[in-house]
Amino acid sequence: MQDSTRLFPAAAVGFTGQSLVSHAGTTVLTEFLDALGFGRLCEDRLGQFVPSGARHRPGRLIGSLAVMLAAGGEHSSDLDMLRTSPGLFGALPSNATLSRFFERTVANRELFGYGFETLTRELRTRVWDAAGARNPALRATAADPLIIDLDATLVTSHSDKENASGTYKGGYGFAPFTASIDYGTFHGTGEVLANLLRPGNAGANSADDHIRVFDTAVSQLPEAFFPEGRLDGQRILVRTDSAGASRKFLHYLHSRGVQFSVSYPVPAAKAHMIDWINDKQYWQPALDQDGTERTDAWVINATEVIALKDYPPGTNIYLRAEPLHPGAAPTLLDLDGHRVTAFLTNAPRWHGPFLDARHRARGRCENRIKTLKNTGLGKLPFYDFAANQAWANIAALASNLVAWLQLTALPDGHQAKTWDIKRWRYRLFATAGKIITRARRTQLLLPETAPERALITWMLEAIKGLRHAQPIPT
Repeated sequence: MQDSTRLFPAAAVGFTGQSLVSHAGTTVLTEFLDALGFGRLCEDRLGQFVPSGARHRPGRLIGSLAVMLAAGGEHSSDLDMLRTSPGLFGALPSNATLSRFFERTVANRELFGYGFETLTRELRTRVWDAAGARNPALRATAADPLIIDLDATLVTSHSDKENASGTYKGGYGFAPFTASIDYGTFHGTGEVLANLLRPGNAGANSADDHIRVFDTAVSQLPEAFFPEGRLDGQRILVRTDSAGASRKFLHYLHSRGVQFSVSYPVPAAKAHMIDWINDKQYWQPALDQDGTERTDAWVINATEVIALKDYPPGTNIYLRAEPLHPGAAPTLLDLDGHRVTAFLTNAPRWHGPFLDARHRARGRCENRIKTLKNTGLGKLPFYDFAANQAWANIAALASNLVAWLQLTALPDGHQAKTWDIKRWRYRLFATAGKIITRARRTQLLLPETAPERALITWMLEAIKGLRHAQPIPT
């Protein structure tokens, strides 16, 4: 019998004691954490969760987990992939050490939650300061505010865990509520401000939960948003789906001086209203995200026609009409073949197409939630609810590390600003390397043919500049 033709070159497999590194590209994450002074900051905020004199300090525990999750790990035991390369990642904690750490977070859940929130707020302040002109706090104005997206999601639990319950979709697990910042189309993917774990049967339209996640989110903003100790709400816009359209929540945002843009169920139309809606001479053409007019899509301010009762002063309702998507069932308002949707806003701007395009950009929030699930939120590994909340916080940190790199270490217009986490992993983090010692100095060698060699070089130089521009004790 003849041998079949191989698709790939044949290579004999063997093992070596050389210092080979399978995730050498994650060096940009470890260098970034050190440049931010992560170790010293963790010791200050969370040092009480590690026994005094312990070899593995909180910075090493949390930092290694965040890097592992960003690189594609799903459980604390996946640290094995990093433990095999002590020359790059150092001596990492064992699974038993990590287990004891999470047990302490369960025993002191409120203290850990407060410490982690102050930790990430200080990290965010340092990152935004390092971003220079791209600092989101500097770009935020009343006309173009910082956009905070609120949205809930579902996480399936495949075993019985504390507070896991049935979901409205017939599944079983949790319903975490997230708040995230949208950087905008050209500045990066955005970052997570709050990630609150909830039982699976928690309601998506709970006004109290919206208020709680909003308060947690704004407490994570740097001091620039709190002149004289009070929130500068006019430079913030909260964007939600129709679950956030409750009067209680919107009145709360109004009391804090915050702008909002929330989806709104179109009210049942009256006979005289249908003709007015179908007459497009009063409407303005809708805009795409790049500002170009859309074909056969329209926007109008309908506040004078559709009465709003008991909503905050200055609330306006805007309608959008666009052709029905294939397979969509028409309703009473779709007589001319257009689907009519609505949103409420108290924004000081009045150009309907701009406000509509900004509201529809809320879809980017779904991408941030997908990233969050891919960096740890999708598989909560513990039984205790508090331990899973701590894990969810670390998952948010892992997601934010990549977002912060996009904000600080990449030039404007670079294509990597729009990469999702899976592309970062395959193109950059998975780059292999080798640890050598030369002239009594440890050196990491990466392949000259690495597809993202230029990007890695650029980012390492930018991180080095960050360390020199803002010397932070580590």
